[in-house]
Amino acid sequence: MRHVGILAHSADGAALCFLEMVREASRELGAHAHPEITLSILPMGPMLECYARNELVAVREYLARTASRLAAAGCDFFVCPDNTAHIALEMPGEPLPLPGLHIAEIVARCAKFEGRTCVGLLGTAWTMEGPVYPAAFARADLDVRTPESDDRRLVDGVIFNELCQGLVTNEARAALVRVLEALRNTGCDAVALSCTELPLLITPNVSPLPTLDSTRLLARAAVATAVAGALPTWRGGPLG
Repeated sequence: MRHVGILAHSADGAALCFLEMVREASRELGAHAHPEITLSILPMGPMLECYARNELVAVREYLARTASRLAAAGCDFFVCPDNTAHIALEMPGEPLPLPGLHIAEIVARCAKFEGRTCVGLLGTAWTMEGPVYPAAFARADLDVRTPESDDRRLVDGVIFNELCQGLVTNEARAALVRVLEALRNTGCDAVALSCTELPLLITPNVSPLPTLDSTRLLARAAVATAVAGALPTWRGGPLG
């Protein structure tokens, strides 16, 4: 089996991705069987001001340091479970030192396979307002919709002020369920949980829309690639 690298940017989501890889491999291969996995993470804190100033090249260079560490550890390919990071990873620049799966492409492909036509998008403000997911869904011939501006601020606040700090509250869950109900009322037939921490709060049994869990979908794709799939070819930079 191939050696998988997790290019982590936020801790909770990366941990969830790691655990889902192990669980998925056990479901497919038997108990205690999984590919070799290396997780590397630099603290996200120094990059938050770069995001705020739209200095995405600096973020890409920072993430490339982690990719280099994964390559040095012998990884065959990487996954980055942080959706927001893909805004920076798609910036032009030197090819990353190893190929990676692209989380938005995987989510869009799954939505298409399930027969979805219009998908709601939840994530950080950068993800909801950025180009990565609209482009990925357009390539899959799918519509994507985001919450109204006040609700986008609400979702972003829950992610950074609560979920990234390990806080999961019923109040936040109820607020996000209301946001999902509003998306359903606009015609969405599924929702992409495109922040690695959101599945910790919004589970299929509470969501008014079918969920596309970007973290778990990425983890399962990583296991499939490690076991029998073709290696990815994307090494950062624009897609499409």
